[in-house]
Amino acid sequence: MRLSRPVKYRPFFLTMMTAAQSTLRLPSCALRLLAVSALLAILSSCSADKTAEAKKTPVEEVAPVTIGEVVEKPMPIQLRSIGNVEAYSTVQVKSQIGGELVRVFFTEGQDVKKGDPLFQIDPRPYDESVRQAEAALARDNAQAIQAEANLARDVAQAEYAKVHAARYAKLAAQGVVSREQDDQMHASAKAAEENTRADRAAVDSARASANADKSTLVRAKLDLTYCLIRSPINGRTGNLLIHQGNIVKANDVNLIVINQVQPIYVDFSVPGAHLADVKRNMATGKLKVAVFPKDGGPPAQGVLTFVDNNIDLTTGTIMLKGTFANDRRVLWPGEFVDAVLTLHTVLNAIVAPSQAIQTGQQGQYVFILTQDNRVQSRPVRVAWRVGDEVVIESGLRPGERVVTDGQLRLIPGSKIKEVKSMQGATS
Repeated sequence: MRLSRPVKYRPFFLTMMTAAQSTLRLPSCALRLLAVSALLAILSSCSADKTAEAKKTPVEEVAPVTIGEVVEKPMPIQLRSIGNVEAYSTVQVKSQIGGELVRVFFTEGQDVKKGDPLFQIDPRPYDESVRQAEAALARDNAQAIQAEANLARDVAQAEYAKVHAARYAKLAAQGVVSREQDDQMHASAKAAEENTRADRAAVDSARASANADKSTLVRAKLDLTYCLIRSPINGRTGNLLIHQGNIVKANDVNLIVINQVQPIYVDFSVPGAHLADVKRNMATGKLKVAVFPKDGGPPAQGVLTFVDNNIDLTTGTIMLKGTFANDRRVLWPGEFVDAVLTLHTVLNAIVAPSQAIQTGQQGQYVFILTQDNRVQSRPVRVAWRVGDEVVIESGLRPGERVVTDGQLRLIPGSKIKEVKSMQGATS
């Protein structure tokens, strides 16, 4: 049996090229050009087939998003406003006497306590005034004693003259003494009585002078105590307005301003429409106020202690005031802060992340995650906002999951892939 040789197959374009060369006997360069053209035609046909096949079976795009959950929990009803920190008490310290300012006991910006010395006025003139008043009081006391002694003497003489005049009256009636002698005795008794009246007036005058001297002495001693100016409150000193060595006048200019910062007030205003809610909740207990400093520090906690007695007609707001212990001194007079007044707490509120709320032509809506990892649009109604969360009045139920980031890529029915962070998904 004779074995046949295996058949060697040649590419089509080579076969054609060989046939054409053998038939037409073309030059080699022309044959190469013909082969390249045939190869390009075959490749173009394959690419067109693949493109058509890709158009027939498109790949569905999956959008990366972040997901949040709707929960049910207690949520506070709050009013937010911009507040201004106000010192609990502000005292402008002035001198109540005139003189040279000889000493300053503190440094600017120092904390002082009630009764701490602040300034010293030259006390020497007031020491002399005290001694002068004491001397005047001693003199008038001596004069009062002298007047009282004169009164006692004249009272005794008046009694004697009265008895003597009565005896002479009996003797004149009996004809023993003349009428002239009787009249003389009566005149002496009358004069003695008038002397006692003058002495009583002198005693009263001396006592009044002594009392006036006592008052002068008390005033002089008080002025002497005013030479040492003390702090009337606990607080922090400000800029020193009058320096040592200057002459000050009584009740003239401020020497220093002291602000009490512990405790401290925060003033803020809310719309007058909320006044009824504020009053109603104040009747049940103290309302909490939280303020957030602009530097991003932790909030300070206080209570509402003041509601103004009228609504501002120009702004339609009413001023409220909260009191804060300010133990850490995070609040400073004149500072602007974010104030949050908590009226009461709703126990079973439906809460969703605030980033999930979108706004469209028909109002607010969210994208809800379905079981097949697709999203559907659903309209919602927001009751109020608390930080990064919103309380939902209608449209959501606890346990539902909503899209919180990546909504720009979504339409109803879009397929999604949950990621922890959109930054990681885009990178």
